[in-house]
Amino acid sequence: MGKKSEAGNRGKDIRSDCWMSLELTDSGGIQVSLTSKVDVMYGESLVELCQKGLDHLGVEHAKVTVEDYGALPFTLMARLETVLRRVRPDLTKELLPDMQPFCTYDTRRDRFRRSRLYLPGDEPKFMINAGIHKPDGIILDLEDSVAPPHKDAAQTLVRNGLRQVNFYGAERMVRINQVPRGLEDLEYIVPHNVHVILIPKCENVDQVVQVDERAKNLLKEHKISKPIYLMPIIESALGAIKSYEIATASDSVVALAVGLEDYTADIGTQRTPEGRESFWMRSQVVNAARAAGVQPIDTVFSDVGDMEGLRQSVLEAKSLGFDGKGCIHPRQIAVVNEAFAPAETEITKAKRIVRAFDEAQAQGLGVVSLGSKMIDPPVVKRALKTIELAVATGKLAENWREEEE
Repeated sequence: MGKKSEAGNRGKDIRSDCWMSLELTDSGGIQVSLTSKVDVMYGESLVELCQKGLDHLGVEHAKVTVEDYGALPFTLMARLETVLRRVRPDLTKELLPDMQPFCTYDTRRDRFRRSRLYLPGDEPKFMINAGIHKPDGIILDLEDSVAPPHKDAAQTLVRNGLRQVNFYGAERMVRINQVPRGLEDLEYIVPHNVHVILIPKCENVDQVVQVDERAKNLLKEHKISKPIYLMPIIESALGAIKSYEIATASDSVVALAVGLEDYTADIGTQRTPEGRESFWMRSQVVNAARAAGVQPIDTVFSDVGDMEGLRQSVLEAKSLGFDGKGCIHPRQIAVVNEAFAPAETEITKAKRIVRAFDEAQAQGLGVVSLGSKMIDPPVVKRALKTIELAVATGKLAENWREEEE
């Protein structure tokens, strides 16, 4: 046959990954040549995994070479499927690892999305321990962080990661490629308990509708009743102008995010620490999101070494009305979560409003007042959210009402 392909990463600095080559042959069965630092302990099981995997995929004769750098089974299975797909593009079978019980939890529409950590979809080493840093969300990225030749490899790796990696309760997110290419990505993520799909470079309603309809059709095909939510990313002048239309394009949209690198390039300027060049766009997105009843999420802070700069950036984003911010390094998560937590003055004010609301409810009153001032429903709603966030971040006891009686 003589059909050959390769996939994965190799080199002295590679960890938690493997490089693999495959050649289909006419005879000889499945021959696996393995090089691994853990050959003594796990060599036989790794070879057996390759043999059984190819047998499952319908391959009888092949030569496989594996350079292992500590890859977990889900990674090795993804690389194996990828090398075979590259010589057999019409392959319909999948090499799926078991869905682990800790990968089956749900999300909810109105959960906190203060911090979301971007991880390149073709780098398993970043996935494995990401959840221990406690971000609100983990984004497995199929778009900008993945080079074009590795897009197919990232699809299978992200799919297997969704089935095997413990994210410790973080919302399970995937950023797909730009529509229409991103519609193909949905085949690899929708059936595997993805919570939120990020739609990059979103500029019109049709992009949202296409993703939404395809995702819902896949859920129906796989008999899955859980909803999947959408987070369009606004990254251009046109996207900013149409941000309200985008936010209201589907009831699956739960947030609008901002991407400033592409936006500033689109308007012919560069990002600055002061952010004057993006003030209108960010304000536009915040207002569009609020008007649509979804969460506005700010862009990433690119200097991973400047923690004070990050904190100030979060406080500025919070003052503009944003609910969350992107992270590109785990060390940013704690700073973002803490800076988005309510200040003591906010908590004190919220407690007074909630007490007044509770008293009005107990007396069957339809109007809430604090002293001589009437409290509108949106103010009560915001106060309740402040209390919920204060409890979630440990700034207020869950039974605070009882403690203060």
